[in-house]
Amino acid sequence: MRIDIIKIRYMKRLGIFILLAIFSIIKNDEIKAQSIEVYLQMAAENNPQLQSAYAEFEAALQQSPQVASLPDPTLTISAFGRMIETRVGRQEARFSFMQMFPWFGTLNAKKNAADLMAESEFYKYLDQRNELFYQIKSAYAEIYALDKTIDLQNEQLKILDSYKELTLSQYKSANAPMVNVVKIDIKQDELQTEIELLNEMKHTIQSQFNLLLNRDVLEEIQIQDTIIFETTAILNSGNFMDHPAVEAFSMRQASYESQQTIAKKEGLPMIGLGLDYSIISRRDVANLEGNGRDAIMPMLTLTLPIYRKKYKASIKQAELMGESVEKAQAGLLNELKSDYEAAKYDLLKAEKRLNLYDRQTQSAERALNLLLSGFSNSINTFDEVLQMNQDLLDYQIQKIEAIKAGLTAEARIDYLFSKKEDYAN
Repeated sequence: MRIDIIKIRYMKRLGIFILLAIFSIIKNDEIKAQSIEVYLQMAAENNPQLQSAYAEFEAALQQSPQVASLPDPTLTISAFGRMIETRVGRQEARFSFMQMFPWFGTLNAKKNAADLMAESEFYKYLDQRNELFYQIKSAYAEIYALDKTIDLQNEQLKILDSYKELTLSQYKSANAPMVNVVKIDIKQDELQTEIELLNEMKHTIQSQFNLLLNRDVLEEIQIQDTIIFETTAILNSGNFMDHPAVEAFSMRQASYESQQTIAKKEGLPMIGLGLDYSIISRRDVANLEGNGRDAIMPMLTLTLPIYRKKYKASIKQAELMGESVEKAQAGLLNELKSDYEAAKYDLLKAEKRLNLYDRQTQSAERALNLLLSGFSNSINTFDEVLQMNQDLLDYQIQKIEAIKAGLTAEARIDYLFSKKEDYAN
């Protein structure tokens, strides 16, 4: 009878411990929890590597007005020390102005090539931002799993306290040996060490997370109480050609095609239009027609690109660079497809394991209740109770790990199918 009363008290206290722990966790998370989107926005605004990538894009935009401008005109001024005599007077000074014009369409081709290269830099920036978001989501899932695991370990300590009270009561009643109490002490010491290690790991992950947001490493991170993953992510029918990293290669390839056009047009003559103006002084001659009239002479200049080797080399260089980018893009597409297959497998595996550990947890809870009842009635040994209690804890932790793995795989798939319009803001 005494053993049954002790069991009832133990079960009541255990239930209170669990309810209080759950209520405390829910209450704190309701107050403190922050959505992952908040941290993604912080990272987009503050991450220095991302800001650097965007600055590179803005710098690339400045290339277009440079290459699409006409060459600077030339102005030549000549003043004669000894005056050159002409029929209508002496030349006092001479001014020559010349503006060169590239072959038709050259400037537009240069502008197009520069714009395409700048757009490539923008897609590279988007890809870097998407990769950063994936890192943040992964770290967020890691912290979530650590929080949940630490909570489970702390609850386990309270459960072991209840076990300890039960075994002490049974020892005093001569129904159990003192070694059971020692076994609980060993288990509690092991749990305390594990909790300390988990907290140190959490501190490291939190520091890395805060550094991604470019803020103090000690800044508090508020994690949602419940996070789920969806296997519907694998049904995404997006095209990998829309991936920013792939788009960046497409823009570079188009830019090199424009550079081939530029090289061909630069192998054509440049046309120069100018004006020559000479100041003529009057001669002391009567009735001289045009006496002292300044001379104005329009000029036309034409370059002669007769050395063809450099133009052919420039065309070949742009052609080879285009082929290189095309091959690199094909390789990237293969990597993305391979990465997707791995992430899809991880996501499906996480779902199956989550369902498995959910079933095992329920079965372990029923088995533990039966063992506790048998232990109270001296049917089962305390080692069996401890082992089943450990099994239950392991299943609960594995369930959390499955959630983390699923969240990480889902985040990876989101990255793989990211598009320009998904991050337009």
